[in-house]
Amino acid sequence: MSFFKDKVVVITGGSDGIGRALVDAFIVAGARVATCARNYDKLYTLLLQHTNVMLHTMACDISKESDCKRFIESTIKTFGGIDILINNAGISMRALFQDTDVEVIKKVMDVNFYGAIYCTKYALPSIMERKGAIAAVSSIAGYRGLPGRTGYSASKFALQGWMEALRTELLHSGVHVMWVCPGFTASNIRHVALNSHGEPQGESSMEEGKMMTAAECAQHIIKAVEQRKRTLVLTSTGKRTVFMNRFFPSLADKLVYKYFFKNGELIK
Repeated sequence: MSFFKDKVVVITGGSDGIGRALVDAFIVAGARVATCARNYDKLYTLLLQHTNVMLHTMACDISKESDCKRFIESTIKTFGGIDILINNAGISMRALFQDTDVEVIKKVMDVNFYGAIYCTKYALPSIMERKGAIAAVSSIAGYRGLPGRTGYSASKFALQGWMEALRTELLHSGVHVMWVCPGFTASNIRHVALNSHGEPQGESSMEEGKMMTAAECAQHIIKAVEQRKRTLVLTSTGKRTVFMNRFFPSLADKLVYKYFFKNGELIK
């Protein structure tokens, strides 16, 4: 029998990318799944593709505390409690800090950091009662600041610091706390990344075909949750970046600059 059979799994941002792949994978594993996203039409399509399964969806904006509270409370009302929360929803940005409106960074922080705070705050009592798990989809940008992604990096550093503190607070509670850094993964997050004025850029120069798929990433995350890992860094590039930044930070500065700048211009 699957480890996740009949467990209640909450996944934020389940309409696209890694979140969507996680919804699919947990349903296959026999879990009862709840997910949220801003786009109602995408959630409706998700429901149509998963008929006759235990799937609860709600359109909400996780940057708003009231929406998060409503989503978590409706999930508990629907399923009776929560075993696993995966804070997956996120938004990125691509612009030099000197060109970026401060409101763009605030928006990224509201989604990537405060969205996780809100959902976890309201889900925590149920998760503690069930000795469940809290996971977050972070990024290599949570270990190493990336040029052109200042707000995104800040949000992921904040996320990981908060998760580490939370893990320590819950050390003897039976609750498992972990985060995952997928590295460069083929997902929708780059296509909706914000430009310097907070508008979706709609394109990316990254080669999706050379990246780990969202489905592969989801399988790694599911396995890590089951094995109660502390952290998970995926892709060889991601692992090298974390290693280099820890032991050879000055060299990492130069290599990261070389990767993200071509002829002095930031690649997007």
